[in-house]
Amino acid sequence: MVLGRRFDQQATALARQGRLAVYPSSLGQEACQVGAALALRATDWLFPTYRDSVALISRGIDPVETLTLLRGDAHCGYDPTRHRTAPQCTPLATHAAHAVGLAHGERLKGADTVALALVGDGATSEGDFHEAVNLAGVLRAPVVFLIQNNRYAISVPLSAQTAAPGLAYKGIGYGVRAEQVDGNDAAAVLAVLTAAVEDARTGGGPWLVEAHTYRAGPHTSADDPSRYRTATEEEHWRARDPLARLEAALHDRGLLTDADVTVVAEEAEAYAARLRERLAADPEVDPAALLDHVYATPTPQLRAQREALHDELERR
Repeated sequence: MVLGRRFDQQATALARQGRLAVYPSSLGQEACQVGAALALRATDWLFPTYRDSVALISRGIDPVETLTLLRGDAHCGYDPTRHRTAPQCTPLATHAAHAVGLAHGERLKGADTVALALVGDGATSEGDFHEAVNLAGVLRAPVVFLIQNNRYAISVPLSAQTAAPGLAYKGIGYGVRAEQVDGNDAAAVLAVLTAAVEDARTGGGPWLVEAHTYRAGPHTSADDPSRYRTATEEEHWRARDPLARLEAALHDRGLLTDADVTVVAEEAEAYAARLRERLAADPEVDPAALLDHVYATPTPQLRAQREALHDELERR
């Protein structure tokens, strides 16, 4: 979680320097991000959103490959099949149905794969989300939806999105087991998600978990959150910081020393330094790669476009 936060801070700085086109911070949501990655087996699939870069590096994905989309070099910088991690999804909730389809398909093949889809509170206001949860319930697909309720959909507060007493209630309406968890309590998040994943794996059906957390940073590096929320609110949630809470709990149990904290902080700084160095180099990109991965077998139109692009590049 310390490494993830330092990565997040470094990525935010890189966006301000123009090294990234934009960066959506997950500052304050580290317990959800890391917990989601740790609850899965290597054979399971993760379906992330654009805000889930910390979950990707927690999954073992190279940090530069993680930031490729946000740098603008490619639609996805890592191999989804190799990492069992879908490309980061920018349209809200469209990936939720993909998670259901993959989980159902894997079960039909006899695999015990579970798909975990990360969504924000804003995504629960989209039709795709409701279609996905409904289909998951009907199929009893081995899929877990983790709603990171960080209180805001860009600048729209939760109170303006739903009249329901909680987002977990949306799962109950579709016959899906629903739970709520303190999203800033790392141990609780990991415990609930591990139970959900393993129950889904063994035929218990889909789960919807609402994690109550807070987006401590702006919506993206282009956002000014002071326009729609107060300093008092931010201070309230700062006192519930997931890293500080976990560190205090480990200290109290004698499982963490000040020396350990120093070592981890130094590792995180070294990680950030390597990331800065690697992103300082201009990437080598192939313009023709824009036409890759559109269809498994290129259509005549795509082949014609590739030839036209090649001719244009040759003239330059």
